[in-house]
Amino acid sequence: MYGQRASDLSASTHYRSERISAVNGQYFFSTREGTLEGPYFTRFDAEREIGQYVRRQIQASQLLKHRSR
Repeated sequence: MYGQRASDLSASTHYRSERISAVNGQYFFSTREGTLEGPYFTRFDAEREIGQYVRRQIQASQLLKHRSR
């Protein structure tokens, strides 16, 4: 996928990968920032938390942008 995120200096190729992994029956998801979030009891829980994580990141970004004005 060729694109540019707001935080990127220039457009580049981004490869999609499986973000959810299971370790000893617990589920985790990896972020673009390189963190591993979890554990969650089910894959469904991990998928739901990905959406909430993205919303928190967007809100934090908007808050920073608003404060820098």
